[in-house]
Amino acid sequence: MTFSIVGRCPQSGQLGIAISSSSIAVGARCPWVRAGVGAVATQNVTLPALGPQILDLLQHERLDPTAALDRMLGASEWSEYRQVTVIDAQGRTAFFSGKEALGTYHAVAGKQCVAAGNMLAGIDVIEAMHSAFEQATGTLADRLLAGMHAAIAAGGEAGPVHSAALKIVGDVSWPIVDLRVDWADDDPIGQLAGLWQAYQPQMQDYLTRALNPTAAPSYGVPGNE
Repeated sequence: MTFSIVGRCPQSGQLGIAISSSSIAVGARCPWVRAGVGAVATQNVTLPALGPQILDLLQHERLDPTAALDRMLGASEWSEYRQVTVIDAQGRTAFFSGKEALGTYHAVAGKQCVAAGNMLAGIDVIEAMHSAFEQATGTLADRLLAGMHAAIAAGGEAGPVHSAALKIVGDVSWPIVDLRVDWADDDPIGQLAGLWQAYQPQMQDYLTRALNPTAAPSYGVPGNE
C-alpha cells in the first residue's frame, strides 16, 4: 500500500521524507520529522503514534534509531503489522518490517537514507529508490523525489497509487517543506514534484517572513500569508 524514503542531507543537515500510497492522504498519517532530531516513516497497517514517540526517544533520551525503534515495537502487541523506518540527525538509520506486512515488502538502508515499501510490484522498487537517492544531486527534496520517480519506474506498488507527500525540516522548528497530494486518480508523485517546483522559488521568502517580517517580500495577493 505504501513506499517511502527517509533521508538526510550531509551538507545542510536537513532531514526529510517522501512517501506515496494507494490510500488517501498518506501525508496525514505516515511521515514524521523533527528539526535537529530525525525523521520517521510509519506505514503498512499504520500506527501514527510511532512517529512522534520514536522522535521523543531520539530527542529526550538520546537513543540511537535502532534502540528507539526496538523500544517502541517491543511495547506493542501489534508490531508485526508495522513497517517503520528511522533516520536521526547524525544520519544513523534503522528499519523494521513485521511478518504481517502486506504483499511483497522490502526495506534497505543506504547512505544517509532508508527506503521501504509494502504491496510492491517487486523488491527492485526499493533497491531503485535508495540507489537513485544516493546518485542524485541537488537539494534534499530533489533527491527524495528522484527516489520516488525511480520507484515508479521500477514498478511501484502492485496497484495504482493515489496520494503522495514530501516533508522536510531544516534549521527552524517547523517543516520548511510540507507538500501533499491527498488524492489523485493519476500520477500523484508527478503532481507532488510539480508542487515542489512551484514552492521551491518561494521557500526562502516564507522563512524570511517568519523570522524577520520587516524584510519580508510581498506577492501582492489579497490575504497573502
